[in-house]
Amino acid sequence: MEINIGDIIEMKKKHPCGSTTFTVKRTGMDIGIKCNLCGHYILVPRNKLIKNIKKQGV
Repeated sequence: MEINIGDIIEMKKKHPCGSTTFTVKRTGMDIGIKCNLCGHYILVPRNKLIKNIKKQGV
């Protein structure tokens, strides 16, 4: 799966604020994502993120 900076992804599990959509801010071995509701920045390992993506390009 190809993930690019600026992509909006929907995750299987909700963030504690209630949002399921995130914007990709950084790519590499770890992927930086930012919550679209509260703005929290999270750094997630690539393999864990790919397993938890529900939809890409929401």
